[in-house]
Amino acid sequence: MIIESITVIGFAILIDLIFGDPKNRYHPTAWIGIFIAKFTTLTKNQNPILEKIGGTIMIITISSVVILLLFGLNFGISLISIDYISLILSVVVGALLLKTTIAIRGMEKHAISVLDSLESNDLDLARNYLSMIVKRNTTKLDKNHVLSGVLESISENTVDGITGPMFYYAFFGLFGAFVYRIINTADSMVGYKNELFKNLGWFTAKCDTILNYIPSRLTGLMMVLSAAILQNDWKNSYKVMIRDGKKTESPNAGYPMAALAGALETKFEKINHYKLGDGEIILTKQHVTSAIKIMKLTSILFFGIITIPIIIILSMVGWWLYV
Repeated sequence: MIIESITVIGFAILIDLIFGDPKNRYHPTAWIGIFIAKFTTLTKNQNPILEKIGGTIMIITISSVVILLLFGLNFGISLISIDYISLILSVVVGALLLKTTIAIRGMEKHAISVLDSLESNDLDLARNYLSMIVKRNTTKLDKNHVLSGVLESISENTVDGITGPMFYYAFFGLFGAFVYRIINTADSMVGYKNELFKNLGWFTAKCDTILNYIPSRLTGLMMVLSAAILQNDWKNSYKVMIRDGKKTESPNAGYPMAALAGALETKFEKINHYKLGDGEIILTKQHVTSAIKIMKLTSILFFGIITIPIIIILSMVGWWLYV
């Protein structure tokens, strides 16, 4: 079980790095997004309490459906009488499914799209590409703030799209990874503190904050270690992470962002919200390419230093949900 579980994660990372994401119509996260959108229209209500209840039911319902589907898939594989075929199928299917919760190559692709647009002097197109990966209004951002948005998104996505799913897979297998992805996707869609979503997205925002508390801080530490290995400024990375990690509105997002800003010896800024780091504020293509390298190495280090030990320890103590 230990080797099987570790192999699933390793293959999932490898598949993602080589092939990236499938088209939306084949991607479970896209289906989850469709379900969330449909539930959102059904649960909108003038009564704030009913909206909160509706938002809670939405997450519980979608999570329950996904868990039941995964249980059914597990049961189907377990019915195969030939052990080695069952094992191979379990690893292959597990890796393919876990891969859909991971987005290393996808984040790199989005970042490169923004860079290519800027190199073609098409700032409007760069803003448009950026709007696909950040929540802020990008229509009036200058080139530097566009690049800052890309770098902030890379650091946040390292948790949301890579280390977070791995962390919860270590505890609960595919069930943990997918429930995490459901909550994270819902938070990106309805977890806003505006009039439209503050009640509907209340439950998912709370869940997202709780679930990311530990992974975000561990990811920040892995970024510091990545900076040391890649010969970036790891001491500054650690200093800025500790100093600026609490400056963002989110109690979690600031830690990987500040760690990356410190490693790159620069400053990230979201206008009227926060500034992280104390280096040069002029950002370049090199900053983004360095950030992508740190993201990839952080993913591998998190797998080796955090995820594998958790799997081994929980397997030794007989963690029942993982069987």
